[in-house]
Amino acid sequence: MSGTAVDVLLPAATPLAVGPLLAALAAHAVPGLEEVDPAAGSVRRTVPGAHGPAAVSLRITPTAVRAEIELAHPGDGDAVVARLRRWFDLDTDVAAVDVHLAKDAALAPLVAARPGLRVLGHVDGFEAAVTTVLGQQVSLAAARTFAARLVAALGGPVPGTATSGGGGLRTFPSPEVLADAGPSALREVTGVTGNRARTLHALATVCAAGLRIDPDQDPGATRAALLAVPGVGPWTAEYLALRAMGDRDALPSGDLVLRRALGGASAAETVAAARAWRPWRAYAVTHLWTAAAYLARTP
Repeated sequence: MSGTAVDVLLPAATPLAVGPLLAALAAHAVPGLEEVDPAAGSVRRTVPGAHGPAAVSLRITPTAVRAEIELAHPGDGDAVVARLRRWFDLDTDVAAVDVHLAKDAALAPLVAARPGLRVLGHVDGFEAAVTTVLGQQVSLAAARTFAARLVAALGGPVPGTATSGGGGLRTFPSPEVLADAGPSALREVTGVTGNRARTLHALATVCAAGLRIDPDQDPGATRAALLAVPGVGPWTAEYLALRAMGDRDALPSGDLVLRRALGGASAAETVAAARAWRPWRAYAVTHLWTAAAYLARTP
């Protein structure tokens, strides 16, 4: 890649279930940080790069993702594209996953209805961790509101975006910014409880000190580091393993939506039911979340 503005076509292993992917993106979209238009199949936001954020404008189709990217530096192109491919899980042989999961009677109709369903990842592990902490024990709508307040108060402006049209959006604050802000300021700008603000600050502090939450790290070690943060429990760590670490066998067994989708199962019963899904439990979870929450909220 050369130059600052690039236009890239990212082919996907087919099939690619576009509707559910866009529904999941819309369900998690933080106002002011990203824009998702399910009807148009479009997404706008920034993606971290080594030399600064890249503004991206995406169009998702059944065979590929078309990306218009405004890079901070031409050398960032390959890494930004790699983040985009991981975000949308474009390289997995989902046909083989579907065959495996369809053997389970509870999942078979979901797989038949949505072949090619992807596990939605994330472009930035720290952002995923902060928004997940903000979502502890509250609704998804409340979590998005808290995150939007954080972005408005402490996020940065999107660089010039002649190609991708990032006007009106902001970048997510870095670990250093949140660590420097302190728990009192984080509580004030977001409206979360004091305990939650302290967890955010502790998380930002360890990430500023070097903790990385991404697929390039050992997932077991990253889980352990997260669980050492006061206020981060097993659900948060396992959810981040699924969304940010790329663990395709991750199972947030305590997740309320997942347990309800299984008929009110306990966490232990969820683990037992999920044995048949291995090594693709994250895909099974995504199927259940999609049916119970993401598509259920689509107008």
